[in-house]
Amino acid sequence: MHELAVTQSILDLVLDHAAKADATQITKIYLVVGELSSIVDESVQFYWEIIAKDTLAEKAELVFRRVAATFKCLECQTVYHLDGQVVFCPSCGSSRIEILSGEEFYIEAIDIET
Repeated sequence: MHELAVTQSILDLVLDHAAKADATQITKIYLVVGELSSIVDESVQFYWEIIAKDTLAEKAELVFRRVAATFKCLECQTVYHLDGQVVFCPSCGSSRIEILSGEEFYIEAIDIET
């Protein structure tokens, strides 16, 4: 259900930027979503179709770009990607890790017509 609030925030941001650019229509919105974020693309799309109705963004296409989860072991310095649900280092088995990527969630770009 938190996707509704997130989707509303996206709409508010893109409408604000579109107004500043004197846009007549928002055509595409590029979203970056990390593998570890709890954002579900389909839920955002579902809410988008409801809340963007009768706005400049009504016909905008949401383009999702997923970012893989990447970790660094703080013991042996191995950099690796998430393999299933296990986050332990595949080289030494340590659980002392740093998340390098995968938690992202942001608007990367907006295409508009003026």
